[in-house]
Amino acid sequence: MFEGLPDRHLENLTRIATQRSYDRNEMFFLEGTPGDGFYVAIDGRAKVFKTSSDGKEQILHVFGPHEPFGEVPVFEGGQYPASASALEKCRALFFPRDAFIGLLEQDPSLALNILAILSKRLRRFTEFIEALSLKEVPGRLAAHLLHLHDKQGSDHITLDVPKGQLANLLGTIPETLSRILGKMTQQDLLRSTGPRAIELVDVEGLRDLAEGIADAREPLALAHRGPGIDPQAHHPADRRQSCCRGFAHLHLCHANPFAGAIPTPGD
Repeated sequence: MFEGLPDRHLENLTRIATQRSYDRNEMFFLEGTPGDGFYVAIDGRAKVFKTSSDGKEQILHVFGPHEPFGEVPVFEGGQYPASASALEKCRALFFPRDAFIGLLEQDPSLALNILAILSKRLRRFTEFIEALSLKEVPGRLAAHLLHLHDKQGSDHITLDVPKGQLANLLGTIPETLSRILGKMTQQDLLRSTGPRAIELVDVEGLRDLAEGIADAREPLALAHRGPGIDPQAHHPADRRQSCCRGFAHLHLCHANPFAGAIPTPGD
């Protein structure tokens, strides 16, 4: 966020920032409260989320070390549009709104850095909404795994949230997520190597699933066989098609929790 700034401006930022510590599940801010500043994570992770009137939670973003959050109302001058809490014990720098706006007026390059961050976040949020509204759960999961693959730069990735939180982020329930992960393992798309460690065995297969090239809504010729692998599918491309048919069977057996709320293909 502050990359490329001259030393004098970094010193000014240091003067206005305060370090704060948070325990797991402790709140940074609540939706609707005045946006009096923003945060940059030092270590640990934070989630930004919305809560419905009946108490259901939808995670919007997960932020890790060096990532800012809560910055939108700093520029808008309004209230926090969502809530944020610590996923684990963490530390963060807090930048008060008025003091930070004063620094922006002194250094336009800082404003450009902020614009770049917000633009990337908007792109990611657009992809998130697209996944929720247009993709089945296997496609959403594949897209998220590919996002971590690109972010971490390796086929061996670490989930950024526990699986229960990941299910929430993807708009499903933990049981369905576990079944889909099991299906992907059976189809040689991925391999679990630890509690939150995953090896992406077939990145292109995951990409096909995420992009809808291998479509889970194909004719369900194999659905009556259950969610197993097509014994005739030996070629990787054939295996991916069989995988998606199995996912279609899984989707029929376990209702989409967004049905009726967010339109999904085939609704």
